Amino acid sequence: MKQTNSEERLDYLPGKKRYIFQRRDIFSFSIDAVLLAGFAKVPGDKGKIIDLCAGNGAIPLQMSLRTKAKIDAVEIQEVLAGLASKSINHNGLDDQINIINKNLLDLENEVSWDSYDLVTCNPPYFKVTSEKGKNDNKMVSYARHEVAATLEDIINISSRLVKQTGRLAMVHRPERMAEIFSVMQKYSLEPKRVQFVYPKSDREANMVLVEAVRGGKSGLRTLPPIIVYGAGNTYTKEFKELYEKW
Repeated sequence: MKQTNSEERLDYLPGKKRYIFQRRDIFSFSIDAVLLAGFAKVPGDKGKIIDLCAGNGAIPLQMSLRTKAKIDAVEIQEVLAGLASKSINHNGLDDQINIINKNLLDLENEVSWDSYDLVTCNPPYFKVTSEKGKNDNKMVSYARHEVAATLEDIINISSRLVKQTGRLAMVHRPERMAEIFSVMQKYSLEPKRVQFVYPKSDREANMVLVEAVRGGKSGLRTLPPIIVYGAGNTYTKEFKELYEKW
């Protein structure tokens, strides 16, 4: 870790092949972003990818290790978009990754619809209610709750962005799986792969990775589970290999 100023720090992403700028007062990248970057089926080098709710750019940065395809990254918060831009420049990836500092609902003049091979998204997990989603820290609220866009908004936009037979890959909470599948099918995205992530072998899953294909045929594959921690709260051998394979 390299210190930059009182707020920012420069860290390695897992595998230590990419640097990422982060801030102490904002959520740092987490396991879910890294797992999604590895779960997604990236296109060939001439393809196009767009990452929604990009935050400080962890997913595009990691995916750039797997493909030379052009990547657009959409982030509504100016501070996070700025951190992502700094990371992209620091890693020498300006020709591959492009930051779009917009609400994903305002992409009309920023993108070409029906043109992406892959959409990825690590969205806010929680709905806004009268009690939740109004955190005093606005950046935390945007990261955790559907303040700027709902799950349905995200899936609808993803369906418009991805071309026929293109893919949407996202990470979310298992308790919203029924809703995720229902909304995906509403917008012509057929769920094709699912993989559960468990904090420990004796706990319930707390994450789920889902892939859908636009206009795909029915038929869902359930991949082997990912178990993060073993005895002594250390990473399992399988998870460590997956997480640090970069």
